[in-house]
Amino acid sequence: MARAFLFVLDSFGIGGAADAERYGDAGSNTFGHIASACADGRADREGLRKGPLSVPNMLSLGLGHAAKTAIGLSGENGGKAKLASAFHGAAQEISSGKDTPSGHWEIAALPVRFDWGYFPNTVPAFPADLTEAIIREGGVPGILGNCHAPGTEIIERFGEDHIRTGKPICYTSVDSVLQIAAHEIHFGLERLYAFCKVVRRLVDPLNVGRVIARPFIGETAASFERTHNRRDYSVPPPEPTLLDRLTARGGRVIAVGKIGDIFAHRGISEVRKAAGNMAMFDKALGAMDDAGDGDLVFANFVDFDTEFGHRRDVAGYAAALEAFDRRLPEALARLRRGDLLILTADHGNDPTWHGTDHTRERIPVIGTGPGFGGDIGLRTTFADIGETVAEHLGLARGRHGISFYATIGGHARVA
Repeated sequence: MARAFLFVLDSFGIGGAADAERYGDAGSNTFGHIASACADGRADREGLRKGPLSVPNMLSLGLGHAAKTAIGLSGENGGKAKLASAFHGAAQEISSGKDTPSGHWEIAALPVRFDWGYFPNTVPAFPADLTEAIIREGGVPGILGNCHAPGTEIIERFGEDHIRTGKPICYTSVDSVLQIAAHEIHFGLERLYAFCKVVRRLVDPLNVGRVIARPFIGETAASFERTHNRRDYSVPPPEPTLLDRLTARGGRVIAVGKIGDIFAHRGISEVRKAAGNMAMFDKALGAMDDAGDGDLVFANFVDFDTEFGHRRDVAGYAAALEAFDRRLPEALARLRRGDLLILTADHGNDPTWHGTDHTRERIPVIGTGPGFGGDIGLRTTFADIGETVAEHLGLARGRHGISFYATIGGHARVA
């Protein structure tokens, strides 16, 4: 039997979305603008990185070709020739939104065809009856924030008041989300998780995609720091995803990073978490070692998004891509006959763009495995990725998406 590995570089879009203008993102291009900034010396940072973006291993899998498919960006970019066993292409999202659940669910062969509930960019952002219910049922003296804001900025603004008053910091963004920041010690981590569960129940009627616990530490605005004990409380997918279909068949889904939270822990066999992309890569490699026939390892590398995209840190994003790329050969060395590895993204988060929110972009679909190769072109939905994995693992075809398995030579492989 076969094994499959899905690695999501969270927010690593490659531009070109046909409907980007609808989201105010026409011209956004996470990969392209990072590469341009590096080439121009605008992503140099003493002690971190310098010069053109160096991601030769992803380029050898066809990243430059994928970018060209998406928007016409040159595939040269200083990279070595594409591996014969690599395949490449790009995919357009059809889900409504540019958020994490929509992107991941669509990758797992379930597009989001409904509209999420959003909070207006006003102060206050939350309806009065919701705020009252949060305070009453959450057992808190009140809330702080109640607005749209970047996570680190709002903790700096309200963190000291939070410690003094015991009021959690509640905020949102253009995504369908209600985020809650609280101090791990003064408020309590487990208390924050319990509070988020209450809020999750209260926002269900509003069809809000996620409630996110955002714990932090420190004693002053200058020393506050978010920890890696984040937890997402997501709406369960409305239909079976690739993960449900695989576990129902008896296969294992090993979720690395926040994958379990994104799918409300449905269709998940095991969760492995760590703090930071490189520690997450270690977990992903361990999962590859442990995966058996018919299993799927589904990993999310969140730092690209949370640490660099939202913070509009071009140099940090570039350095993180280069660090990931340097370790990619460790994953490639673990592939054996019957394995399929796909690298992709869930949306964009162009660090050169205005604001601090996700950007609507196409995503790369690049990968490899013994006997695979070819150009899959522009896919009309992320769901094609999930259906390809499903066919590779011997699952029946689902309701959404079209597999490109035959295009990359899946049926011609030597068993």
